[in-house]
Amino acid sequence: MSEIYEPHNIIVTGGCGFIGSNFVHYVVNNHPGVHVTVLDKLTYAGNPDNIAGLPSDRVELVVGDICDTDLLNKLVPGHDAIIHYAAESHNDNSIADPRPFLKTNVEGTFCLLEAVRKYGIRYHHVSTDEVYGDLALDDPAKFTESTPYKPSSPYSSTKAASDMLVRAWTRTYGLRTTISNCSNNYGPYQHVEKFIPRQITNIIDGVRPKLYGTGENVRDWIHTEDHSSAVWTILTRGHIGETYLIGADGEKNNITVLRMILEMMGQSPDDFDWVRDRPGHDRRYAIDSTKLQTQLGWRPTHTNFAEGLEKTIEWYRNNESWWRPVKVATEARYKAQGQ
Repeated sequence: MSEIYEPHNIIVTGGCGFIGSNFVHYVVNNHPGVHVTVLDKLTYAGNPDNIAGLPSDRVELVVGDICDTDLLNKLVPGHDAIIHYAAESHNDNSIADPRPFLKTNVEGTFCLLEAVRKYGIRYHHVSTDEVYGDLALDDPAKFTESTPYKPSSPYSSTKAASDMLVRAWTRTYGLRTTISNCSNNYGPYQHVEKFIPRQITNIIDGVRPKLYGTGENVRDWIHTEDHSSAVWTILTRGHIGETYLIGADGEKNNITVLRMILEMMGQSPDDFDWVRDRPGHDRRYAIDSTKLQTQLGWRPTHTNFAEGLEKTIEWYRNNESWWRPVKVATEARYKAQGQ
């Protein structure tokens, strides 16, 4: 196992988003000696309520854009690591308008890498398994760190581009970086445009959920707290220049997940509507996290998907004031896209 790196003053980009804010909570709860500066543009997907109530001496919110070089020059000095979560990440939105994805995911990563190069600090890049494209439904294979990149949506292509920038800047300029590619996250604070929260909140509102295509598309689900612990493990124990895949063996097809949600919420498992499939909809994702587990000793703790899903449903039931303000606009956007 590699030497343990101990950061004390970190920047978390996108720390008001779903996965980023859960990482901020994880650090505050588990690593008392670490101060977190959250840099977030507060787009529709970033919500300062996601980190509300965390101690102000441990967490500072800076509202700003990762593409703002002047801001980065003021902010980065004095920090010892950047963990880069900020991204435009919704496939349907990328199909409707790819431009913001190019700006944030590609140019934003470039700006951060240049700041890291200038100030010589540690950098961890949070990416997605979608850069690998998809697998056949009947294929026993899983993605590994050596799987070739084959992105299929505007979103995943911009994440693939950002990964390549990190690798090139690391090799060319000797930056201290690591990359992680993770499977689909679920848990608290996830925006209602995403699959699991959209279904839960529709059922709460008495609206029949919708399912793309045949519902056979497979996703590899991981609880966001397990993602957070894996990123921390890679940041502190990972080998510089390496990529690690994060997954928890949580493969489920979409129709199974939807039926589980319906039954857990007291509905018939068939109480949903079919809608036309998304263009270029990836069939199956599956992660092999052997490298992370064997080299760095990481293990997921939320391995019971049904239990995690029940707790997630309970969180949305108990936090209606959190998601209610954005629900109407989200559904209007889906309607405009014919979904």
